[in-house]
Amino acid sequence: MADNFYGLTDAGKMRDNNEDNFIAQQVSGGKYIIGCVIDGVGGYEGGEIAAAITRNAILNTIKKSSVENLHILKAALTEANKKIFEKKQKTGEHMQMACVVTLALADINNNQFYYAHVGDTRLYLFRDNSLIKVSHDHSFVGFLEENGRLTEEAAMNHPRRNEINKALGFDEEKILEDDYIETGESPFLPGDTLLLCSDGLSDMLNSRTIAGILNSPHNLKEKSNALIDAANLAGGKDNITAVLIHNDKPPLQQEATKPASLKNIEPQNGIIEEKKINANNKAEVKHNGGAGTRFLAVLCFLLLCAVAWFVYNDYTKDRNPKEIIADPLPVVRNDAVRLLSDSIRYTTSKTVSLKNIFGYNKNVIVNDSLLIKSDTLIIHGNGCTLTADSVYNGAAFIFFPGCKYILLDSITFEDFTTAFVARNKKVYLKNVRFKNCLVPVLYNVPLPNDQSISTDISDSALLRIDSAKTIIRLQ
Repeated sequence: MADNFYGLTDAGKMRDNNEDNFIAQQVSGGKYIIGCVIDGVGGYEGGEIAAAITRNAILNTIKKSSVENLHILKAALTEANKKIFEKKQKTGEHMQMACVVTLALADINNNQFYYAHVGDTRLYLFRDNSLIKVSHDHSFVGFLEENGRLTEEAAMNHPRRNEINKALGFDEEKILEDDYIETGESPFLPGDTLLLCSDGLSDMLNSRTIAGILNSPHNLKEKSNALIDAANLAGGKDNITAVLIHNDKPPLQQEATKPASLKNIEPQNGIIEEKKINANNKAEVKHNGGAGTRFLAVLCFLLLCAVAWFVYNDYTKDRNPKEIIADPLPVVRNDAVRLLSDSIRYTTSKTVSLKNIFGYNKNVIVNDSLLIKSDTLIIHGNGCTLTADSVYNGAAFIFFPGCKYILLDSITFEDFTTAFVARNKKVYLKNVRFKNCLVPVLYNVPLPNDQSISTDISDSALLRIDSAKTIIRLQ
């Protein structure tokens, strides 16, 4: 194996088998170095099978293909996804098997690298003693971390850390969408190092520890072993895999040159002349009489007159002060609303537990409406209370017409003008309480504009008797 790439995997301290796999080798006659980390999911054997299928599909695709680099990588992951589904259909076993993968292709001759990524394995670039995370975690917790809503330490210890939104083997059709596979390219300069790793490494070691190991004077093999050992010392809770690729070309030393505009400038035809210096070493100044001074004085006088007229006119035109009506300030969602919104938006199981989001905090302050457009969503409150902010008059939830099944379970709504708005009849309640809510549920029906309507208008069973609000129902 060459000195500028190396890969290593370990089962960790708490797993009996290793569902990780990796690639670290030269391809295309040594023109490129391919690095890949694959983390299998889906059961004791299913994860291993999915990872092995993916590794073979990637190598076969790259060896056979001659298209542009990014297209090679995306085609390789698409082919791997196809092979996983073919294996499921052929054997009828391990129907939940899937894998997450990060694939990189380094072109050291041209100082460039390309990558394709699905899931929560990671690609880092180590340059000038700094560790840069290149890939994005396709997970709810990864989204929060990358947007600054969770620190690195909080994300590493989050109870939902291992939930992923994307993987090979999840869906046969969605992988064909343009944004399902993350791809990109970047300069790979002399002295740079790429690290590809599974979450068994990134969940155990923070970026500072990883950077310290990569900055050591050891070779790639020794650094890989050091990363694995450090992850095991930190707990070794999962399989651990690391692949390193190093651009070992010496840095280019360029001779500093003068800007072209300063080279070989010679005086021509008297255009560039030296200033004449008198006996007292002072630059000679030519005077042209007092005409210019008088002209400037007259110009300043006229300008002062114009300014005085504008000030007087503005003062006498309207002595009454005008009322300034500022635009209403936009609603800034508090942390609880943002966290709940992100949880609903990025859930893959169609189920959200408020206990998992807020822990043992039983009272969550809401200062903005959560717009729900999902076809299916179950929100388990676990006895949690959603309380309207003291200056908030809106609803906690607004359920759009596209919702086909919404279940609210064990939630209390408190102090809302309107607890939630339902735009169809597909919202179901289980152990839900409304405390001091003027309108517990508002059923909103769009009506045709400027047309005669024959229907009845009646109060909802959930509407308080002393409210003047009504709900329109079309028969």
